[in-house]
Amino acid sequence: MALTIYGVLRSRATRTIWTARELGLAFTHVPVIQSYRLADPSAPDAPFNTASPAFLAINPAGQIPCIDDDGFRLAESFATTLYLAKTHGGTLAPATLQEDAQMTAWTLWAATSVEPHSIAILYNRVGKPEAERDPAAADAAVIALARPFATFEAVLAAGNGHPVGGRFTVADINLAEVFRYAQAAPELFEAHPRITAWLAACQARPHFVQMMAERNAEPA
Repeated sequence: MALTIYGVLRSRATRTIWTARELGLAFTHVPVIQSYRLADPSAPDAPFNTASPAFLAINPAGQIPCIDDDGFRLAESFATTLYLAKTHGGTLAPATLQEDAQMTAWTLWAATSVEPHSIAILYNRVGKPEAERDPAAADAAVIALARPFATFEAVLAAGNGHPVGGRFTVADINLAEVFRYAQAAPELFEAHPRITAWLAACQARPHFVQMMAERNAEPA
């Protein structure tokens, strides 16, 4: 299989690359920067970006990450992680149809119930320049996450420390990458020790550590 992953690591491509490495896959990584980060994405000397005609030929939506797996192209970060896990099997993948449904459900929950709020915390506490931050928006996001955090805390207590199958799976990757954004609100984690321990274990995995080191080496 010839797998190519498009996207810089300062994007949701972290999820796809982490998954591919946990699966032991060989792949080519093509950094594609977001066009909004460039003064003139169409300039002759502009780096390969999401508005580049060559990239739009790969993904007309102009979004990262996306993958090309022997000619099969797929965008949306969570779709790529689920696809890679299911294609290559092993302990990351669902072992039954029931686990498949659970992994899909938790991934959708992460995207809808957690990420909109966790990313608001990230942007407004550390991501944006200080003058552009909205502390009230960050505080509102912390309040909004109280219920999802309580829900997941209880799930971890009942599930041997994991949301599906009592083991580390692609569901953990998808959830951990969304909960990571909320780490700029330590008060949420102080109130939820199981989530704190679970996320620390996820982020201690060698492939996550490698991926984040590479991410931090990219231009901000």
